[in-house]
Amino acid sequence: MPCHLWTDWRRLPEAARGGTLALGNLDGVHRGHRAVLAAAHGARPDLPLGALTFEPHPREHFRPQDPPFRLTLLPAKAAALEAAGCAHVHALPFDAALAAMEAEVFCDSILRDGLGARHLACGADFAFGHRRGGDVAFLARWAERNGIGLTVVPPVSDAAGPISSTRIRRALQDGYPERASALLGRDWEVRGTVFHGDRLGRELGWPTANLWMGRHLEPARGVYAVFAVLPDGSLVPGVANIGRRPTLGGDAETRLETHLFDWSGDLYDQEIGIRLHRFLREDATFQGLDELKAAIAADAARARSVLAVPDPG
Repeated sequence: MPCHLWTDWRRLPEAARGGTLALGNLDGVHRGHRAVLAAAHGARPDLPLGALTFEPHPREHFRPQDPPFRLTLLPAKAAALEAAGCAHVHALPFDAALAAMEAEVFCDSILRDGLGARHLACGADFAFGHRRGGDVAFLARWAERNGIGLTVVPPVSDAAGPISSTRIRRALQDGYPERASALLGRDWEVRGTVFHGDRLGRELGWPTANLWMGRHLEPARGVYAVFAVLPDGSLVPGVANIGRRPTLGGDAETRLETHLFDWSGDLYDQEIGIRLHRFLREDATFQGLDELKAAIAADAARARSVLAVPDPG
């Protein structure tokens, strides 16, 4: 059954109400988030599983001047939640009205009356309502009064401590996508629409598919071994650079440029995903196009080695 995305809790069809709900920002849909989803489903497997999240992320609402930090934008988050078994994703618009809503009103109006929740699950640190006035203890009292089940899920931890979106962001910013992958349970992926660049890569013999990082977290700048997810779902290995092209005068925004190994075709204006697999080296400035071209060739050879992709030449 396909997952349905809803952006308003009012006047929902009955088929979208009355299920179990996992609550949280769910940025990244990492292993800890999936434990909350599993708990929600396990408590009432007879009911459809849903997730309640917020869009934009509350931090984007309260601190719009912060650098981009999102691990998953809404379409990718909804896809990851669907893969985890959700039949419904409720992405509530986080605006001034929702930010000002008192915790009791949030529970009464949204969880009970709007979504008709029958069972809730959340992490132990879940907080909601005006100035985060509602916590797990408040939610437990409210749920009991209203005859709604609640499962509070302890953190999922590894040797370094609880798994969190913050830890994943730090791993990516430090240049360790493999550590982020271990916490996520999959490679971290940037999704975007391929735009027309200046075709310099093609002239150098290394054509690239270019994406803007946009609202995604910016990981360590440099070169990565990657896998590209094409519009038809196929997976193609490649080598990518994240940066602002200092050798070519610099960009105002950070771009992700990916050369796909042993593939040709037109991806312009299509959405693709780039999965970061291994960091190869830091961003660098070169003394000219010949030096840049030699560096790209060396990067590609190393990426092929890391990804176990033979060189057809």
